[in-house]
Amino acid sequence: MSELFSPYELGTLQLKNRIVIAPMCQYSAKDGNASDWHKVHLGHLLLSSAGLLTLEATAVESVGRISPHDLGLWSDENEQSLKRVLTEVRQYSSMPVAIQLSHAGRKASSHVPWAGGQLIPVEQGGWTPLAPSAVPHFPSEPAPAALDRKALDRIRDAFALAAQRAHRIGIDAIEMHAAHGYLLHQFLSPLSNLRTDEYGGSLSNRMRFPLEVFDAIRNAIPISMPVGVRISGTDWVEGGWDIEQSIVFADELRDRGCTFIHVSSGGLSPMQKIPLGPNYQVGMAESVRRATGLPTVAVGLITEPQQAEDIVASGQADMVALARAILFNPRWPWHAAAALGGQVEAPAPYWRSQPRGLSDLFGDIRFGQR
Repeated sequence: MSELFSPYELGTLQLKNRIVIAPMCQYSAKDGNASDWHKVHLGHLLLSSAGLLTLEATAVESVGRISPHDLGLWSDENEQSLKRVLTEVRQYSSMPVAIQLSHAGRKASSHVPWAGGQLIPVEQGGWTPLAPSAVPHFPSEPAPAALDRKALDRIRDAFALAAQRAHRIGIDAIEMHAAHGYLLHQFLSPLSNLRTDEYGGSLSNRMRFPLEVFDAIRNAIPISMPVGVRISGTDWVEGGWDIEQSIVFADELRDRGCTFIHVSSGGLSPMQKIPLGPNYQVGMAESVRRATGLPTVAVGLITEPQQAEDIVASGQADMVALARAILFNPRWPWHAAAALGGQVEAPAPYWRSQPRGLSDLFGDIRFGQR
């Protein structure tokens, strides 16, 4: 039996297999509101037969958006628009849905990637990004505004309120974004956090605000709703955040009721040197899993069915996440099940697509016509 296609319990959430669709920004919202594009996009992914779909990085306040077109969950209008989209597309799939809650910090106010992805100056319609310290992402950029105590409290509470909104509209799990150089990662890394108060300096101080945010999220929603965290296992820069610090952070999260850790890397500094290649981040997921015992998601250039199967079967991670690979092929889990001898749940109108010789790919199905 394929390990990749074996069921898994993520806290109280029952997953039909170990394939996770990773959060992928679409930059297609207006004022944070989900659009018709999200119906098309999420509809594709919900028919993929993965075990879990994670919605894109969703801003908890307007100034926390990466771009002016990011999805948000800070207002009633945001909540209603996302509920409307999810209600329409989820009627065709039983796949659980998680959401990644995020604040971009100093990487906010950016053009969308297909317009270059660089900082939008205030005079061109952008806004002043916020950060732990007044240190820009690129040295040539204006410095972000350093957060004071009042702003920290506001952002912490915004994460909690967004989690409550997610619970109200029927989302099944939360992923707190503390990776890829966004705000919570900026607090963790000594490269971006130069504070001299209780939120900077030592590792315990740098972890303080992300842990406060996690506690606020965890306490804002029922204990039955899983809450996990996306981390960058390393900055890939000497003197920055690394896997040893990640394990300490994951230990603290576990003790606070964290359900899973999703291990990525990089994104904080333009000085990063990433050794790209298949499985290049899997070893970090394995290290976190072995050191903490937390359910762990591995991601990054996992493109082939046997590759994903081997990661799970060998115990390197409990789940594998796909991003660009599943955008390119939204039926990736079907093809993986066919290759590995697994089964997937497909919608009835697609049953006739089952290839000859794979009569149980979609389970015990029967159909006919005249």
